[in-house]
Amino acid sequence: MAWFKRESKGIITTTEEKKEAPDGIWNKCPNCKKPLHYSEQVENQYVCHYCDYHLRIGSKEYFSVLFDNNEFTELFPNLTSGDPLNFVDTKKYTARLEESMEKTGLKDAIRAAHGKIDGQDLVVACMDFNFIGGSMGSVVGEKIARSIDYSIKNKIPFLMISKSGGARMMEAAFSLMQMAKTSAKLALLSLAKIPYISLLTDPTTGGVTASYAMLGDINIAEPGALIGFAGPRVIKETIKKDLPKGFQTAEFVQEHGFLDFIVDRREMKAKLAMFLKMMAN
Repeated sequence: MAWFKRESKGIITTTEEKKEAPDGIWNKCPNCKKPLHYSEQVENQYVCHYCDYHLRIGSKEYFSVLFDNNEFTELFPNLTSGDPLNFVDTKKYTARLEESMEKTGLKDAIRAAHGKIDGQDLVVACMDFNFIGGSMGSVVGEKIARSIDYSIKNKIPFLMISKSGGARMMEAAFSLMQMAKTSAKLALLSLAKIPYISLLTDPTTGGVTASYAMLGDINIAEPGALIGFAGPRVIKETIKKDLPKGFQTAEFVQEHGFLDFIVDRREMKAKLAMFLKMMAN
């Protein structure tokens, strides 16, 4: 019965000698469920090469995709949220912040940077969904406001990459005030005649959609991105009707006039460079 028993020396490996694949090397496409190697993801700019599904990525990956040679200067890197309401739900807000910082290596749900795209200067503010669901708190609003001030001072176009579940409930009215604050700053950017491009990624919802995400001179989205204010389930329960097929996808939103373009991530840098050249002239 040697077929069922490995008798040759060296074939049997003890548990202690087994080697596990490092975390993060392999990923599974949420759409087609096929395995993706990390090197393939990077090479294909985090788009599934089987079904073209756009994987959710953060500021680190977007900066590497967009900035020339991944070279940039991060702006206002040390801003962190306070706890003005001494908020507690299942745990203290301060503990939740510390946990998210440790888990993600980020200070909050947004990073801002100044770099070049195809040789053209650009300020980019990019949200990170992994930090408390990309929620918009006072730091998110402040970083966007300061980035806009930086753009106005240096006469550099501004790109906002939105990826958020909406306002951060732990800061209550302080988070909602960021909608008005960022919108007012964007009005100043418009008065200064400096271009503003808004890129909506999966998901862009809540107060973010209701403010700066929809105020671009050009509004762009990635294919299949969820874009809306309230979620589909909430809307369905409110109106007591079935929703149209593809409701709140980027394609549905563009069809109804809220988006200018849907751009594949692999073509995003070239498209943005083209828009910047057009607006500069």
